[in-house]
Amino acid sequence: MTTLSDVGTTQDAPTTTSLLERFAPLLEHIASGAVHRESARTLAYDAVARLAQAGFTSVRIPREHGGPGASLAQTLRLLRELAIADPNLVQALRAHFTAVEVLLSGPDSERRGRWLKRIADGAILGNATTEKGNAPGTNSTHLLDRNGQLVLTGTKYYSTGSLYADWIQVHADTVDGRSVRATVRRDAPGVEVLDDWDGFGQRLTASGTARFDDVAVDPQDVIEAPRGGPGFTAAYVQAILLVALGGIAAAARRDTVDYVRGRTRAFAHGVGESASRDPLVQEVVGRISSSVFAIDAVLDAIGERIQQAAARQAAGGLDATETQELDASVSEAQVFVVEQTLDVTNRLFEVGGASAVSQGRGLDRHWRNARVLGQHNPVIYRAREIGQHQLTGDQRTTAIYVGAAGAQVPATTPGDPA
Repeated sequence: MTTLSDVGTTQDAPTTTSLLERFAPLLEHIASGAVHRESARTLAYDAVARLAQAGFTSVRIPREHGGPGASLAQTLRLLRELAIADPNLVQALRAHFTAVEVLLSGPDSERRGRWLKRIADGAILGNATTEKGNAPGTNSTHLLDRNGQLVLTGTKYYSTGSLYADWIQVHADTVDGRSVRATVRRDAPGVEVLDDWDGFGQRLTASGTARFDDVAVDPQDVIEAPRGGPGFTAAYVQAILLVALGGIAAAARRDTVDYVRGRTRAFAHGVGESASRDPLVQEVVGRISSSVFAIDAVLDAIGERIQQAAARQAAGGLDATETQELDASVSEAQVFVVEQTLDVTNRLFEVGGASAVSQGRGLDRHWRNARVLGQHNPVIYRAREIGQHQLTGDQRTTAIYVGAAGAQVPATTPGDPA
């Protein structure tokens, strides 16, 4: 049977079922260590390396470049499964999968082919985009020409995934005011990446500070930074966060069911002979499961819409209005998925007593991780933009960017925010 995620693939492309079966053992292994990594705050170097070695990080690469050629929607589906195992890894690899999609949607070139081969061979890309104190759409990190050698200098914050990466894509400005993206090796002289992210959730995303001290840059690895305009990339970047949330909700359901089934104690004032037979507990689990079903349905629909938009862009037919409609749909999905996932990860504690809050069980990690993911591109702004468009029709959702409050917003904004 053909699924939504199979639409748009070629006859030789893998099916969603075959991809899920291929990576299931690896994802099960990653899931088995998730609670320990969280409690010990052990960065997931081994898990990321295994994902690269198994071809998970190159699943989107076309066959002619050494990959299996999975579709965009299939990739989002696989990332949702990875999030069930460990949502930290989905966010840590967001820049990598976004970079792959940007390459695939760009013109055929020697640079494109070179990077697709590197990724097919297992290379992982991180990002260094966000800064403190800069105006929106600008960078205090600079790419300079020193005696004929391009060098990168500056400091970035929230460089998600870069500690796990082989290469880091760095947004910088030039002396003549251009914004560029320079890609450098993580282990290059002058590059320092710190694990100083102190959030109470998503602790293992390696979202720390990145410093660049006169780092030599190959001119071949410098391109103009994408600017605003028609395209599906911003929607795809947001969708990766949403599938991470969807994975958290599904994992919370799994752990709730396992917890209840394993309970041998019952409250004297309960209404069932066991926790599994208690109608009140059954209702809680039923509501959780219903929410997960709805979240999955929304994520399937969004994956299909983004894939269709990518196909239209490749054919030269994706215009500004269609881009705005896609972004609005993803924003509507964001409001729903964030709120429903937070409800699931909070509601699960109603099925038990004090044992449910044992640190050894790690059930709290689901809420903490969901709450931190929900802070990205805050829901209050997205909900307001959606409401304004519905009521007045005079504005749709806009590109996501951050910067110093009160700073001048440029006329064009990055098309693939971090």
